[in-house]
Amino acid sequence: MKPILTVTGSDSTSGSGVQADIKTISALGGYAVSAITSVTVQTTLGIQEFHDLPASIVEGQIEAVMNDVEPDVVKIGMIRRLDVVDVIVNALKKYKPRHVILDSVSLSSCGDPLVPAEVSLAIEERLLPLCTLVIKLDAIPMHGLANHYSSAVAVYLSKGESEEQAIQLAKSYVNAQVVRMGGLQGRSSELYNEFIDTLETHVRTNSDVHYYADSLNVSSRYLAQVTRRICGKAPKTIIDERLIKEIELQLNTTDKTVQEIAYDCGFSSQAHFTKFFKKMKNMSPTKFRKL
Repeated sequence: MKPILTVTGSDSTSGSGVQADIKTISALGGYAVSAITSVTVQTTLGIQEFHDLPASIVEGQIEAVMNDVEPDVVKIGMIRRLDVVDVIVNALKKYKPRHVILDSVSLSSCGDPLVPAEVSLAIEERLLPLCTLVIKLDAIPMHGLANHYSSAVAVYLSKGESEEQAIQLAKSYVNAQVVRMGGLQGRSSELYNEFIDTLETHVRTNSDVHYYADSLNVSSRYLAQVTRRICGKAPKTIIDERLIKEIELQLNTTDKTVQEIAYDCGFSSQAHFTKFFKKMKNMSPTKFRKL
């Protein structure tokens, strides 16, 4: 059985992309070789950033593998550049592998866009006609499930099974794995609660997102992913909303001057405090107190 070439992106969590392909192909007794098209900065909540590799690097990876080990099954996943589509199309026409499986998706399981529209169109018009099989799996929307399925199809095809039989065997394999896989679970809910608890303690003294991220030992970007996924708001919005509630409480229930409340709530000056209050409430603290 010859190696199977997977041409796709990298997933930091190993739930999808080249890592998932390699795991499934290896588990079924195949040998995976790869050409990586894009490196992602990714968490269990979604993709934070893409770094798409130059077409020349993708071409070099494919050429090296094709020339050396001659895979006769090629699985194609995430492509995000038009010139990389060109490279893959040219390679398929040149080397003519026996089976070409297309498993390209435009959205992640979290709903994040993966592929620009013009690239999707190029894949459909130029790459699709060269493929022998397009994988579509109607199943539980679990992160990376389609990867495991299409990789399993690739292995069974490389073992000489017919397309129909390879598809049925792959479905059986994936169905058996679904309960066991479960998916990698992040700590987003726990972290969100810790953020809210920390905010309750320090809302009067600190309104900086970086302060709370550092306190929780995570990056500000990951904290933002968590809060947006859970409540649809940025961390700064949550902080400001909690702070304005604290200010309103003091204005309504204490005899402190506006200046005293400003300093109590961590503002460097009354002017800064008033500007913040007007932005949040569309009136001055003094007018709010009178009302």
